[in-house]
Parts: sequence; C-alpha cells; structure tokens
Amino acid sequence: MADKLPRGLYALVDDSLATHVSMVAKAQAVLEAGVEMLQLRFKLTPEKDALLALRQVVALAKGHPRAVVIVNDRPDWALIAGAHGVHVGQDDVPIDWARKVLGPQALIGATVRSAADIDAAARAGADHVGLGPVFATTTKQVDAPPLGVEGFAAIARSSRLPVVAIAGIRRRHLPELRKAGAHAAAVASELWGAPDFAATARALHQAFFAAS
Repeated sequence: MADKLPRGLYALVDDSLATHVSMVAKAQAVLEAGVEMLQLRFKLTPEKDALLALRQVVALAKGHPRAVVIVNDRPDWALIAGAHGVHVGQDDVPIDWARKVLGPQALIGATVRSAADIDAAARAGADHVGLGPVFATTTKQVDAPPLGVEGFAAIARSSRLPVVAIAGIRRRHLPELRKAGAHAAAVASELWGAPDFAATARALHQAFFAAS
C-alpha cells in the first residue's frame, strides 16, 4: 500500500494549534508548499463546523492531484466529506469497522506502539501505521514511553506496512527518521508554531529527503 501514501512531511492540521488561523487556511498553506499528506485533527471545533471545514479542505486538495486528506478518528466524517480516508487511534473505531464504512479504496491509518501492533493492524485492513511516540510530545497525551530513533528503527525496518513516525518530531529529526525506515513523518507543533506556515512546511518536507 506504499503507493497510496505520499512520502515526506505528514502535516497534522490541528485546530488546537495556531487557533487564530482557520483549518482551511492552514491546509491551504501546506498544500501550496507542495505537501501531499494532510491529516485533519479536530479537538475543539463543533461537529457541523468541522464537517464544513473538512469538505472545504477536500475541495482544495482536488487542485493538487497527488494530495491526500484524511481525518482523525471519524470514518463517518470522512465518508460525508469525501475525504481520502481516516486515521484511528488505539481507543477509536476498530480498523475493520472503518474499512466497512469507507470501502476498499479508502486510506486507513492506525496508531501503533509495537511490531505486534503493526501485524494486528495489517490483518485488520490498515494501509499504513503511525508508530510512536518517537519523542515526548505536548500536543497529545500519550501513555507510552518514547521509542527514540533506534527503537523506532528496530520496528519500522521490519514493518509490513508503510510507517509514519509520530510524536515530538522536529525538523532536525527528519533525515534520520527517513534513514530509520519512516515512509513519512508527522509534524504539528513546529509547523503551526512558525510565523510562515507555507515556508515552514516546504522546509520540513525538503528536510525529510535531505542526507542525514
């Protein structure tokens, strides 16, 4: 399924960060930067407004033929908005249920902590996994110790699914994570804490492919 998942920066478009900017404007900035993978994470937005924003981002992405838009946690929202798929956490809708809702062509990602989790996700029908936490993070409460780059590599290199590195990732980590087996790397804080979202997204995307 690696061909379904764009490589490079996996932009976590989060409504709890840079709250003065709309989710649609954030998505537009990273799309214009050439980023092809967006995951929308709604923590604060009311459901009706979240669905409207998701539909607008999906429409924007149609102007970028290789761009993929998935939504956090909610396969029903993905279906309603016409998103490419969903990412589910370990306490969210089961992977096989999400597959039943969205069908065989949808892109379904799942959060994992171990090689055993990856195997289980693959059997359940996931297309890719988000493996972590690689580092400590402040954007989401995670009840698992950080893997570090070496721990991440030990799991990612043997994975049967494409692996997205998640949690606490900064620009300086990106080349070594690619070398460690990451197909993509999810970034939130460093992206939305910057004054120029598009320029930062472009720099992060390019850094992923730089020599470590």
